[in-house]
Amino acid sequence: MKPNTIASPAEAGTKLARVNVLIVGAGGREHALAWKIAQSPNLGDLHAAPGNPGIAALGTCHPLRPDDAEALLDLCRQLAVSLVVVGPEAPLVAGLADALRHAGVAVLGPTAAAARIEGSKSFAKEVMRAAGVPTASELAEARAPCVVKADGLAAGKGVFVCRTDAEARLALPRARALGGPVVIEELLEGEEVSLLALCAGEEALALAPAQDFKRLRDGNEGPNTGGMGSYSPVPFLGPEQAEELVETIHRPVLRELAAGGAPFQGILYAGLMLTEDGPRVLEFNCRFGDPETQAILPRLEGDLLEALAAAASGSLAGVELVAGSHAAVTVVLAAAGYPDAPETGVPLAGVEAASAIGALVFHAGTALRRGSLVGAGGRVLNVTALGASVAEARERAYRAVDRIDFPGMQYRRDIALRAVHAAA
Repeated sequence: MKPNTIASPAEAGTKLARVNVLIVGAGGREHALAWKIAQSPNLGDLHAAPGNPGIAALGTCHPLRPDDAEALLDLCRQLAVSLVVVGPEAPLVAGLADALRHAGVAVLGPTAAAARIEGSKSFAKEVMRAAGVPTASELAEARAPCVVKADGLAAGKGVFVCRTDAEARLALPRARALGGPVVIEELLEGEEVSLLALCAGEEALALAPAQDFKRLRDGNEGPNTGGMGSYSPVPFLGPEQAEELVETIHRPVLRELAAGGAPFQGILYAGLMLTEDGPRVLEFNCRFGDPETQAILPRLEGDLLEALAAAASGSLAGVELVAGSHAAVTVVLAAAGYPDAPETGVPLAGVEAASAIGALVFHAGTALRRGSLVGAGGRVLNVTALGASVAEARERAYRAVDRIDFPGMQYRRDIALRAVHAAA
């Protein structure tokens, strides 16, 4: 093997050698990854670039941009990093994984060619057509009901659901203003679910399904956001159904990507609509979801680092991803003005109080200013709680939310509420 690379558990014998890990990113997803990876007995040193104050409590943060491949590679060499876990999509689409792999550093994240599955909705449509994967039909014009999407990356804010022609007329210029082509699709109805799979070439292992909440306000009102909350498990989608979906959705896409010279290593995230006519793909992402990861990883049993290292080595042989029996609910606390013009620099109070009653408080957009914690982004904190049921996890999450306060704090009060009512 080249220096700074890792062997799969099978190649290494029985146990993985100590692994120095670098997590790329600064949000709640990356904090959740750091929190889970820090529990691994195989972990050597944990680093993040740029990280955040929450991650800094678990490892060492370095003030580097996620898209600065040269600086990140230099850091890997200096710190003997043997596994890089890339959180956000933009560096992957830009080719960060290619640069690191070319230099001999193992990466959990796809090449730029494979990351086009998220970077271009038109490309994703082509792959799905070739693979025979069901998805929403494309439309020639924006006539309601329809969905208007920016073709490229838009930080989760490039999708416009149009139930009236007036909404469609407004959506087109907004989508075009994000740059690049626009995709227009039929509006699908049903239950939306996020299904992530850990992938290595044509192999795929499902993680626990989750549901997220895109709209800013209760009742799915207001603008689309990067996500205002999530929960897992999803009551209508058990492990057997998830495996069937991976067989129907993920593996055909992986085979098609590999056949096109772009084998996929990392997390392939399918945003699905479960319609009366069966599952349909709404979108693919090439990385861990945010905030789904914050609800999925606390339920995950076993060594996440070992699984990620195996995927980065190119084989999932012997890897298991088992979700525990507990449920998890995550509530996102956003800044005033989010998503259009979020305020920053406001003091954050009550984080320690929320943690003290058992919640996991993942930092999503925070910074330290003269030793005090302040908001530094649109989605500021992610509050996650576990429980024997979704109802119990939800009650605990909101009890922790009540301990936190900052000026203009926005959050939804109906995260996982329908799931609780459905189980009653």
